[in-house]
Amino acid sequence: MSKQVIEYGGEAVGVVVPDRDRLKFLAVKYHVWDLDAQRFGSADEARAAIRHLLAGRGAPQHDIGAAA
Repeated sequence: MSKQVIEYGGEAVGVVVPDRDRLKFLAVKYHVWDLDAQRFGSADEARAAIRHLLAGRGAPQHDIGAAA
């Protein structure tokens, strides 16, 4: 797997890149900076973590999509 862009509300907020046997999240937007460098088992796990993080901050809920 190569890098995969992670979007929230139609805006790119980071990428996941292969790191050993996991995916490392690299934040590109400040509001998801708390997740920077965390490792996930899948891009969907990273998206769920973003939803959870932003829900706790009162951010509007949007569908998170991915772009290659």
